[in-house]
Amino acid sequence: MKKRVGIFGGSFDPVHVGHIEAAHSFLESGLIDQLIVLLTPEPPHKTDREKTDYTHRLKMLEIAFKNNQNVIISDIEQSLPKPSYTLQTVEHLHKNNSDTLYFLCLGGDSISSFHTWHRYAEILDLCTLLAVERPGFDKESADKDVLEKTIFVEHKPLDVSSTYIRESKSNQSDRLTDSVAEYINQNNLYQNGE
Repeated sequence: MKKRVGIFGGSFDPVHVGHIEAAHSFLESGLIDQLIVLLTPEPPHKTDREKTDYTHRLKMLEIAFKNNQNVIISDIEQSLPKPSYTLQTVEHLHKNNSDTLYFLCLGGDSISSFHTWHRYAEILDLCTLLAVERPGFDKESADKDVLEKTIFVEHKPLDVSSTYIRESKSNQSDRLTDSVAEYINQNNLYQNGE
């Protein structure tokens, strides 16, 4: 029987409680045995701003998920050609782990725009989508072909975003784990509302 692994990618700038809860929902769905949290160095669709240094984002992920043995933090996209297209990452994982069944784990908002992703139909040929709903998500706005390859997992959505955390100058402790908030303060990250 093939191992069932979820791929949960993102820029995680910073990783917050919404990401952690989504990861738990993917794992608790019973559809996957393990979750790879994949840090994207340069997401092709997010070119409008400077990213926090990759090593800081990777460290925050390691801190956030350190107590979950079913989660693997991966930096494989650092070694793949840029920009970091999901298709090439999934192809790379398939090629190196042919005995594994992959599920691409996403927020509902990404399902709505999935048909705009680079060679999205080829991604759908390689893996099923697992999605958690996020505030404001409307299934009717998603492409029919994408919805047919999507499984929605039970999830209690949290209204939190990395953008809000970066832009807010107030204390964000309710949106971050204590250990990630401590790391951010120690390294003076997101201090200027950027």
